[in-house]
Amino acid sequence: MAQARQMTTSPKVVAPLRPVMPRVSDADIELVAVVVAVIDDQPMIRIVPDSGGKLPSARYRLEGGQSLEDSLRAGVLRETGLELGFVEQLQCVALAPSNGLDDGERPMSRLSIGYLTLAHAGEQDFAAADGWRSWYAFFPWEDWRRGRPQILRELIEPKVRAWAEADPVADAMGLSRLERARMLFGLDGAGWDEERVIERYDLLAQAGLLDSDLGQRLSGDHRRTLAVAVGRLRSKLKSRPVVFELMPERFTLFELQRTVEAILGPHLHKQNFRRLVEHMGLVEPTEGIKSHTGGRPAKLFRFRHSVLLERSQPGVRVRTARG
Repeated sequence: MAQARQMTTSPKVVAPLRPVMPRVSDADIELVAVVVAVIDDQPMIRIVPDSGGKLPSARYRLEGGQSLEDSLRAGVLRETGLELGFVEQLQCVALAPSNGLDDGERPMSRLSIGYLTLAHAGEQDFAAADGWRSWYAFFPWEDWRRGRPQILRELIEPKVRAWAEADPVADAMGLSRLERARMLFGLDGAGWDEERVIERYDLLAQAGLLDSDLGQRLSGDHRRTLAVAVGRLRSKLKSRPVVFELMPERFTLFELQRTVEAILGPHLHKQNFRRLVEHMGLVEPTEGIKSHTGGRPAKLFRFRHSVLLERSQPGVRVRTARG
């Protein structure tokens, strides 16, 4: 019986397809800084003067040898004269392609990398600088320091409700538009989560309401980057002592409370806040007294750095739920 002829031909190996990736050149990487400072009890962000509402930014140079953060710091210093302290990356977003084509005949991608940055109130001359605006000018519905904002009650709630009730179909998460609106905007007595800034912003965009009179605009996608930064700082303030990056070296407890309120949005009970801060060991008294307070002289405190060694999350853990 003839033996089966042995195969001598090797199996054909098919090389995996190499995806054609959009090319990103030096000029296509934008670093955007949300520079936050608290000035006169207002959470302020820096806008580049005479720019039409542009946040400070820099172009990253691949061959420059600098890190992304170093490039950002240099760019902000060049555009605003500010020396940045705390810096944290927020997001990396692919923007609409430019008109040019890469070697694979596909549109070139443009990347925008957003950063949250804090300017120390004790180290900057804010009084002499222009280009600062309250972030509540862009998101007036987020300021709860005097109770539920009027723009929320009279303008946003009716329009959001009408938009939500027009389409009852649930989304991929199983939530209807109305359920999302209740969860994010506190409709029908639901609670208000101050950290969900970007989700509220995106719902307003989806509903087509951002083009109406709902706050000032920023160029390009910068307003959305700002919304991400506000929510991130509100969240981070509760777990890390970043609020002290916004304070002078010495401060009163009332000044600290007003700064926390400016960032989070709602008004806080004075005595409860003081007990919380002192109980958590975040501050320690100094020998100084501040006499120009509009009332009795107030003790001056400073951040107690040793708390960083004592607890893993030494933030200002305030409860701020609002209905």
